[in-house]
Amino acid sequence: MSEQEEIGLTHEGHVALMEMRRPPHNFVDIGFVGKLADMLDNLDRDDNCRAIVLCSGVSSFCAGADFSGRTPTAGNAPGVDPSPFYGQAMRLFRNKKPIVVAVNGPAIGAGMGLTLVGDFRIACQEARFSANFNRLGFHPGFGMSVTLPHLIGPQKAALLFYTGRRINGAEALAMGLVDELVPQDQLRQRALELAQEIAASAPLAVESTRDTLRQGMADRIVAANQRELAIQLGQFRTEDFREGVAAMSQRRLPEFQRK
Repeated sequence: MSEQEEIGLTHEGHVALMEMRRPPHNFVDIGFVGKLADMLDNLDRDDNCRAIVLCSGVSSFCAGADFSGRTPTAGNAPGVDPSPFYGQAMRLFRNKKPIVVAVNGPAIGAGMGLTLVGDFRIACQEARFSANFNRLGFHPGFGMSVTLPHLIGPQKAALLFYTGRRINGAEALAMGLVDELVPQDQLRQRALELAQEIAASAPLAVESTRDTLRQGMADRIVAANQRELAIQLGQFRTEDFREGVAAMSQRRLPEFQRK
């Protein structure tokens, strides 16, 4: 599948719409995240672009990394050495232009992390969010140890991390994880409307204000991600990690042994 097929790019006035098109669930890997980062870099250089909408062209927003059908071993478990993947993912946090994320369905693990790249999130009731890392037997990644508590506070972030709880659009709105909840058939249009409202403001002023509000944030996210990575690399070698992935694949509760 070509880059153009995997990530569509269209323009509506000063708003760029990036549509992820990787069926069935927009699972992410280093190549896909790299393409997203490259596209954001290009849009930073496009003076006609003043705001961006990130959305999905499939039923899920992004279901994270695909662990299904694999036995987690050092040779084939996704994320056993996620260093290159995170190297690309961290680029996403250095873009200069506001991003509105339209969450139409599941945003799980790294997919939830991807929603936190945005400045604003518009969701529908059918959206599902889960930071399910601990349920899989390892430490959260994607810089989420910074981005999630920054958005919803450390107490609510801890709850989502520790439990791996899956929440719907209304629960995400109540937590402050999303900014607006709209019917699913109005989701993309509402995200475009918000982006167009942003784009109507002076672009130099918006970008400089965004830079001030987010000063140092990308560096903090990258530094936190280095810690996340170091912990993950150790935990990917544990029996608990293998059990967590197996339990998810078999749709059962894991039985962790602290080893």
